[in-house]
Amino acid sequence: MPRMHLNTPPCKISTPMGHRWQLLCYLCSVDEHKGHNTVSAAAERTERQKKLEGSRLNIQQRIQDREKDVKLLQQQAETINLSADKAVEDSEKIFTELIRLLEKRSSDVKQQVRSQQKSEVSRVKELQEELEQEITELKRKDAELKKLSHTEDHNQFLHNYPSLSPLSQSASSIHIHPLSCFEDVTAAVSEVRDKLQDVLREKWTNVSLTGTEVDVLLPQPEPKTRAGFLKYSHEITLDPNTAHTKLLLSEGNRKATVMSQTQSYSSHPDRFTGWEQVLSRESLTGRCYWEVKRNREVSVAVAYKNISRGGGSDECEFGYNDKSWALYCTNNIYTFWSNNNQTPVSGPESSRVGVYLDLSAGILSFYSVSETMTLLHRVQTTFTQPLYAGLGFYGDLCGLFSTNGDSAELCKLK
Repeated sequence: MPRMHLNTPPCKISTPMGHRWQLLCYLCSVDEHKGHNTVSAAAERTERQKKLEGSRLNIQQRIQDREKDVKLLQQQAETINLSADKAVEDSEKIFTELIRLLEKRSSDVKQQVRSQQKSEVSRVKELQEELEQEITELKRKDAELKKLSHTEDHNQFLHNYPSLSPLSQSASSIHIHPLSCFEDVTAAVSEVRDKLQDVLREKWTNVSLTGTEVDVLLPQPEPKTRAGFLKYSHEITLDPNTAHTKLLLSEGNRKATVMSQTQSYSSHPDRFTGWEQVLSRESLTGRCYWEVKRNREVSVAVAYKNISRGGGSDECEFGYNDKSWALYCTNNIYTFWSNNNQTPVSGPESSRVGVYLDLSAGILSFYSVSETMTLLHRVQTTFTQPLYAGLGFYGDLCGLFSTNGDSAELCKLK
């Protein structure tokens, strides 16, 4: 029976090679396994077979994962195509409407100018005819006066003078418009053009795809070290308009502390009125990392902007609805809440919690940060809106009361 040593390095199984046996350990050919233990090749094969099956399972799992990624990419490509086609179709309709509007305005201006042109030219021609009639009359009168002035007989001159018809009243003074009478129209149209160009220049960044990345690649791997996470660190501040009136904001609106006195915040529709919570001013997009330093109990959360704010219902509390995700921290006890579902989390106690978000990949991870980073909980989901960082205070995990002095701070990482 082929044997294998139990206490020697690999390559020591005697195994059949065709109709012959090949000793894998050269020592066995000398002393026939003296001085060391051996194991049968069949037993070793069984052990190695288990490892081989484990490797195959790992490979098969990776194949399944990659096949899912391929399907996701196919779906994403279809979504991109549909979205792009709709954007092109809608933008063409809008631009067609805009072009039609400009063409109508152009036609209106043209019609108004031509109508005014016709009216002014008609008025000018009427005045011209009046002037020409007056000139003819004046020329006739001048001829009569000239003829009379050449009469040599004084008696005849005096006799004919009173019979001359009196000079008719002259027409009113004529106002000749300058040739630039329509320049004000050109100036007005030019002003409209300039304003339209300004609007397009200012607003075009909202329409243009320049600089916009359509990410169709597989999700980027999550960093392994704190230095790697810090590459995605964001400067985040708390929004006073969302802070519950029992929360005092300080340290440049990065720190929130539970107070017994009500703070003198102005009324605002974004303010949490039931749960002692606050959201960040900045939205979180792409890949982001931030850290929260706490002194006692706090929930470290992310939420959509349209989370409910009024009252103490589940729709307003971080983690108890489908618009927020929260890690509740009290001493070394962690609990993750999402859509009113609780997940116990184990991990080392730390006063600092790191949060990593990859919005497009749908990854949200919480870490215990000390000398090393320990993953507490990771979420894989689909985020449909930009997220906002959140802090909540409850005193205990049941959320029955808040403890004055509880605080949490969004750390400066740069």
